[in-house]
Amino acid sequence: MKIILLGAPGAGKGTVAKLLTAYDGSVQISTGDILRGAVKAGTPLGKEAQGYMDRGDLVPDSLIMGIMEQRLQEDDCKKGFLLDGFPRTIPQAEELKKLLSKLGIKLDMVANIDVPRDVILDRLTTRRTCSNVECQEIYNIKSNPPADGDKCKKCGSVVIQRADETEEAISKRLATYNEKTAPLVGFYEKEGLLKTIKGTSSEVVLAEIKSALNV
Repeated sequence: MKIILLGAPGAGKGTVAKLLTAYDGSVQISTGDILRGAVKAGTPLGKEAQGYMDRGDLVPDSLIMGIMEQRLQEDDCKKGFLLDGFPRTIPQAEELKKLLSKLGIKLDMVANIDVPRDVILDRLTTRRTCSNVECQEIYNIKSNPPADGDKCKKCGSVVIQRADETEEAISKRLATYNEKTAPLVGFYEKEGLLKTIKGTSSEVVLAEIKSALNV
């Protein structure tokens, strides 16, 4: 399956993507992952992106699209892919449409995961992340707590609350999402690709996506 996952921070895009990956072998692609991958591989585009990242600047859309074009042509994408958190803006969506047309790739659907604000705030303020950059395992102090002493169950490192997951920071992230990314719902509705799913359970969202695709 070839799907774009839309939804506010904390809507569960990453979790749903992992469930879909386990279901049919589609590969999960996030902008952060492909940028880090290109930087690590030392590709020309990766080196260019690293320059922006090292300066603390946003990587330009043109560069992201170039890296995305390379990523979508890799062998593991032939089974399908799940775009997690990309595109983020209308200009990115327009460029992605051109890119997919150029590559002869047809999207199956755009799944918009619609979760209430209070649920998102609760999810993100109780989220904790392993401080080991090689691990980055995610926990939730309510539903999936770390080991005693706030230690990661995988590697034993201390788990932390990320600076962008305090209530104030999350409110800012949601405001940015509503301003820049929420308009994508209208964009993909016009394209006839949008399916909005209201569900706080990842399993429910997964079932609705499979049902919509008749798989």
